[in-house]
Amino acid sequence: MSGLTAAASARLERVVDAARRGASTPPRRTRTTVVFGRVLGVLVIVCFLTGLYSHILQNPIGWVPLFPRPVWLYQVTQGTHVLAGLVMIPVLLAKLWAVYPRLFAWPPVTGPVSLLERASIAVLVGASLVEVAIGVMNIAQWYAFDFSFRRVHFVLAWVIVGAVLLHIAVKLPTIIGFWHARPADPEATDRPPAPTWPEQPAPDPDQRPSETEVVSRRGAMIAVAASAGAIFLGTAGQTIAPLAPLAVLSPRRPGIGPQGLPVNRTATEAGADRSALDPTWSLRIAGATSTIALSRRELQALPQTTADLPIACVEGWSQTATWTGVPLRDLLDLAGGSTGAGVRITSLQVRGAFSRTAMPQVYVDDPLTLVALKLGGEDLDIDHGFPARIIAPGRPGVMQTKWLSTIEAPR
Repeated sequence: MSGLTAAASARLERVVDAARRGASTPPRRTRTTVVFGRVLGVLVIVCFLTGLYSHILQNPIGWVPLFPRPVWLYQVTQGTHVLAGLVMIPVLLAKLWAVYPRLFAWPPVTGPVSLLERASIAVLVGASLVEVAIGVMNIAQWYAFDFSFRRVHFVLAWVIVGAVLLHIAVKLPTIIGFWHARPADPEATDRPPAPTWPEQPAPDPDQRPSETEVVSRRGAMIAVAASAGAIFLGTAGQTIAPLAPLAVLSPRRPGIGPQGLPVNRTATEAGADRSALDPTWSLRIAGATSTIALSRRELQALPQTTADLPIACVEGWSQTATWTGVPLRDLLDLAGGSTGAGVRITSLQVRGAFSRTAMPQVYVDDPLTLVALKLGGEDLDIDHGFPARIIAPGRPGVMQTKWLSTIEAPR
């Protein structure tokens, strides 16, 4: 190396030493990893909170207040949940790409602290990949697994949050040291990165990133942002009406389906097609003091209410439609009123989940909770719940029971 200057020789030695230690390539430096980590952290928090809200709506807890208004509340929260989960895919992959050399460092464990860190990372990576994968499969309604999606998805969400908290706790001394550090050069704009596991010496603070390093790092950021943006634009239209023409990645798109409204489960798939068309059908309503049965013609003869309400599905799509029917509380009044403990609703369907649902009292009392008979001014299509269905403000679509059989107030 006699032809090299002392500075060039020193720099070459640093590069060789870094390569021997398994140091990351320029785009995988600490700053890139931190940026991806922060974005991923925000997306995880958003998904967890909105998913928890959806779970509570489907499995009410007595002491947790529920809110029927605004009518679009669930439409926004679940749309956000699904969009954040889909956008998370390229960010999660980029985060793994940025740190994967350290995932296979040797020796894998150097002590109790590193054991905790490695365990938290293993759980976090595994649970996150499975969570995102089954979430996408649920959106596409491709159930290539035998377990309950809702149960596993909910449990994995808590596992991910727990793994994140454990990882932060283990890395807290390093995080604190990083934020307390000061650059050796007063004119430097970046703090020197703190050592990451496995421990490596901090780079020379006087060494500026080369133009290639800056471009490579920026290129990685642009690629991830472009991928996330494409996923957002290709799916957001299933929730955000103005973007509907761009929703080329959405399994269900607004305006497509019977009566211009998407359908998740048809009457045939639910096994309700014959019983729903039975001319002797009647809706049995058990109130606080009596039980009545009303035919569809008798329901149509009662005072009707028309309201614009969204149907919002757990898969992320939603669409506002005009519904006409009898307020649920009016029907209960005909059967002696409500008991104040909500109602149990039973469907004619014989296949699939949610053939029986529970509706808390706050929705029973809302004047916009309807036993709907019409959609868009026309009789309900059978795939939308003919002869009658529930439509209530602020509830998940799976709880808007179709093909009604009975409504019972617990006594």
